[in-house]
Amino acid sequence: MKFGLQLGYWGALPPANHAELVAAAEDAGFEAVFTAEAWGSDAYTPLAWWGRETNRIRLGTSVIQLSARTPTACAMAALTLDHLSGGRHLLGLGVSGPQVVEGWYGQQFPKPLARTREYIDIVRQVWAREGPVVNPGPHYPLPLSGENTTGLGKPLKPIVHPLRADIPIMLGAEGPKNVALAAEICDGWLPIFYSPRLAGMYNEWLDEGFARPGARRSRADFEICATAQVVVTDDRPGTLALMKPYLALYLGGMGSEVTNFHAGVFRRMGYAQEIDDVTRLFRSGDKDRAAEVIPDELVDDAAIVGDLGYVQKQVAAWEQAGVTMMVVGPQSVEQIRDLAALV
Repeated sequence: MKFGLQLGYWGALPPANHAELVAAAEDAGFEAVFTAEAWGSDAYTPLAWWGRETNRIRLGTSVIQLSARTPTACAMAALTLDHLSGGRHLLGLGVSGPQVVEGWYGQQFPKPLARTREYIDIVRQVWAREGPVVNPGPHYPLPLSGENTTGLGKPLKPIVHPLRADIPIMLGAEGPKNVALAAEICDGWLPIFYSPRLAGMYNEWLDEGFARPGARRSRADFEICATAQVVVTDDRPGTLALMKPYLALYLGGMGSEVTNFHAGVFRRMGYAQEIDDVTRLFRSGDKDRAAEVIPDELVDDAAIVGDLGYVQKQVAAWEQAGVTMMVVGPQSVEQIRDLAALV
């Protein structure tokens, strides 16, 4: 098992200790550091800013949103950071949801699977640099033609020669079709809420992708980098309670009431009634009560909280379930060192 550091995205202000966390993670032997974005801080700027002080640790996005950048802009950012880091970049992509895609970026959300496939194909064309980049569409036509264009667009290839044509691409995916797509065309999967209890179901989805003609990877060389809270503590009930407001936001407040992919993950785990209750309370403004109704078992399904022996046993269980890297969110240098000692 490897550990990755999840810095995530910023709240109201930039966090004060991310430089120390990144340095400690590299010193402690963490495999990677990841940044994310929602509708505030972007993922690439902090990753480059803190990554410049590192020498070994891989620099990943978990995740950047497809609609935030055209495929060629994403490919440019990725190849630039890959050069600056000496070939240590991991590109984690995700479609986000209609609330963000249409409400924040002003882009169309329908057909997310087809858009993802087309997007990744263009990104890889840029990195391959075998010729001018072209794509017939329909989602990202290159060059653009037709009404409201000059007709002067021409296919181009990048001026910069990418350091690597095979920068790893990982997909943040939660549903069966999207997970299968990750297995088919990507180098890894970035589940935000993973439960080893459902490993059999996940494996069916992954195997569907691996079995498709032209699949890029097999299970032997495919990474599963699962975001998870891992906390060594003697106060298990208190720590679980502290995690519930965060879960209430994701399960009750993200997306729309009928389109919340995070909630769908926990419905598959068997918590349909609990999700309905959290959603109703959160969207009515009673966020405290929404957190309170989340049962400990739900938190426990996607996190590891307990004493040292319990945590070590559960980390081993996640590894047995197929997870190759646990992407964790320690808040201090001491917590990073404690986690590193587990493996």
